[in-house]
Amino acid sequence: FAMKHDICSKDYSEYIDILKHKEKNPNKRERNRISKEDIQKLWDSADNSCVQIILMLIYTGVRVSELLDLKKENVHLDKQYFDVVKSKTQNGIRRVPIADKILPFFRTWFDSSDCEYLIHTNENEHFKYRNYYDSYWKPVVEMLNINSNTTPHFCRHTCISMLAEAKVE
Repeated sequence: FAMKHDICSKDYSEYIDILKHKEKNPNKRERNRISKEDIQKLWDSADNSCVQIILMLIYTGVRVSELLDLKKENVHLDKQYFDVVKSKTQNGIRRVPIADKILPFFRTWFDSSDCEYLIHTNENEHFKYRNYYDSYWKPVVEMLNINSNTTPHFCRHTCISMLAEAKVE
């Protein structure tokens, strides 16, 4: 920018090594994630539809509100993706791939009712976050003896951590 607008004539950026400072990010925070052991507990109970939702959150990295608000019209099982059309931020509007290992869960939820939402209550109604958290999340966490401080947002951090470990940018 400075060179383009004749603010300076020399490109000093060639002398900067940002990788040297990668561990010194003042904004870096440790993010809470679900342990590999707890993820295995979830897979061991994957026949439970409530557990499936948690695995869907972990392996897509979407916010819980994005999954709960996902309408079937935005789910494309044949091409293994869904579109987030409403999100907390503008950058949150995106296409999300569905991994092979969780595709059966998406199919099961898709075919389980006539509700317009993919994830729905037993009464085929749209989930509200509080209802999901109290009636589905907490009982699963307690049943599988997962850290009681774990929240649905941990799934998002877990996904990001797993992608980073796999060297996915």
